[in-house]
Amino acid sequence: MHIFLEKPTLTNCPKCGKPVLPHTVCENCGYYKGKEAINVLEKLEKKEKKKREREIKSQDQEKRKKETLSWKELSRK
Repeated sequence: MHIFLEKPTLTNCPKCGKPVLPHTVCENCGYYKGKEAINVLEKLEKKEKKKREREIKSQDQEKRKKETLSWKELSRK
């Protein structure tokens, strides 16, 4: 009874934010350490490809909105 299972430690992908095992390529976006390792969109069908592109674009826009602050927000800090 000394054998037991442990929960794997997951990190969030810096590109898309999905949980990923450390030191592995993200299955959702295909990036590793900020560089594209696998072209994930290449193997998808047209409908799936468009859907995935929209998801990635919306996530990038949300990330940019969080990074940029308006003058009012800057003056508060």
